[in-house]
Amino acid sequence: MLARFRALRSDLAMVTTVGRDPFGVAFDAILSATEAILDGKRVLLLGTNNYLGLTFDQDCIDSAVAATMAQGTGTTGSRIANGTYGGHAALEQRLARFLGRRHAMVFTTGYQANLGTLSALAGRGDHLLLDADSHASIYDGAKLGNAQVTRFRHNDPDDLRRRLRLLADQPGEKLIVLEGIYSMLGDTAPLREMVEVKREAGAWLLVDEAHSLGVLGAHGRGLAEAEGVEADVDFVVGTFSKSLGAIGGFCAFDLDDFDSLRVAARAYMFTASLPPSIVASVFQAIEAMEAQPQLRDTLRRNGQHLHAGLAAAGFALGAMPSPIVSLPMPDRETAIRFWNQLLDAGVYTNLALGPATPGGKPLLRMSVSAALTPAQIETAIAALAQTGQRLGLVAAGLAAVES
Repeated sequence: MLARFRALRSDLAMVTTVGRDPFGVAFDAILSATEAILDGKRVLLLGTNNYLGLTFDQDCIDSAVAATMAQGTGTTGSRIANGTYGGHAALEQRLARFLGRRHAMVFTTGYQANLGTLSALAGRGDHLLLDADSHASIYDGAKLGNAQVTRFRHNDPDDLRRRLRLLADQPGEKLIVLEGIYSMLGDTAPLREMVEVKREAGAWLLVDEAHSLGVLGAHGRGLAEAEGVEADVDFVVGTFSKSLGAIGGFCAFDLDDFDSLRVAARAYMFTASLPPSIVASVFQAIEAMEAQPQLRDTLRRNGQHLHAGLAAAGFALGAMPSPIVSLPMPDRETAIRFWNQLLDAGVYTNLALGPATPGGKPLLRMSVSAALTPAQIETAIAALAQTGQRLGLVAAGLAAVES
């Protein structure tokens, strides 16, 4: 049965010949939002998507503990079968209010939010237009719904327009799917231009704000808020596992007949619902996100600090639109060596390899947190510069300046 994975096993074996298994790092302990213990040594966490640092927020922790004591550790079933707890309904109402939408629907993971929403909204005879760099959960949701999938070039409104025109005479609904911040490179969609294309074609628009919720916009609602086009976005999907520091996902929108999605979305209907502790901590995290806009300011400064430091050290970087900073690697072997040496130096990042990366090119991916101190960022810059110098990716003189 597993013979088909022989090539995959060979690839994994090659990755681990250089050092650690990047897909199996097991921390001894998590000390804070920014530090952990690995093999008895303190490690700086620079690859966790913990954008606002809320995983150790005391109010979130207290709310989770109180909910567990009052309602137990889990729901042991889906909401369709086992019923909706009061916290589930309250969280959906709170989330809808935060996003300025009439309705919100909570899923057990962000992956399932895309899986359930896309497969229910676009079925056989409909058309899904996906950015080529879309997350795996978007592609999997498209497969489950049996809609016709049309890919357009990454962040290319003209290519989207051309493909919609080719579909103009075909029956079925057309749903465009974009991401607020793309998870590998950290770039943002040209949302205003995409909205114009959507209007011209009379299509629908869904924006996955997984990595932009709590990061972009005056109130942290994401890219659509930052670009002033929230009214043109029909569906907002996102996750609780990034800025909100927990797990779970959601879909929010303004259309009537909302509850029909609860029985149409199989990823909602047949999955056990979130436990009371997670529901309570996410509710509190939304409160914290609204009450502490300074977290977004700190996050922005930290991202700029890391980006500027790496650019000064000689690394080739793109623009700084988000707290995701990725270093392109010349080849797979160099990427694996870089990741291992950096971890040995006490900095944990994400090793990103094809086919999960744009164009299949290897990357070293970092995600900044508002909880990082300037000193920690300087430590990371120095470690990255020194590792880059050893591997011949940056000039020795430039690396020495930063280190």
